[in-house]
Amino acid sequence: MLDYNTRQKLDFVNLTDTVEQLVAESGIRDGFALVQSLHSTVGLIVNEWQDALLDDLRTVLEQTVREDASWRHNDPRYSDCERSNATSHLRAAFLSASAFLGVRDGRLVRGTWQSIILVELDGPRTRSVSLQVLGG
Repeated sequence: MLDYNTRQKLDFVNLTDTVEQLVAESGIRDGFALVQSLHSTVGLIVNEWQDALLDDLRTVLEQTVREDASWRHNDPRYSDCERSNATSHLRAAFLSASAFLGVRDGRLVRGTWQSIILVELDGPRTRSVSLQVLGG
């Protein structure tokens, strides 16, 4: 189990170095690594870790699912949720809750610019991610 503290409502955490180190320490030479969020308001993506791109992703998520909309999840007539975090759940629905990558020769198989990125959608909070490395 990996725990991360996020700093803001919509935040990004680069998991790549930690996952690579744990894959190397696992002793698995060839197989797969499954990285999985244990939260319904966190996404995991494999993409480039670059400030401008992360800013663009933030903009897309904010414009696609707006905070100022009248979401039923936030309305006590329809929902018992006290966090009023409908936007976080809806934004997460556009992302994946896991990343599945190959392992070859004890290393993650990924492109030059690919990073494993946790996308926090309801922070700041402490988030848990599961890593399972399978193979031989």
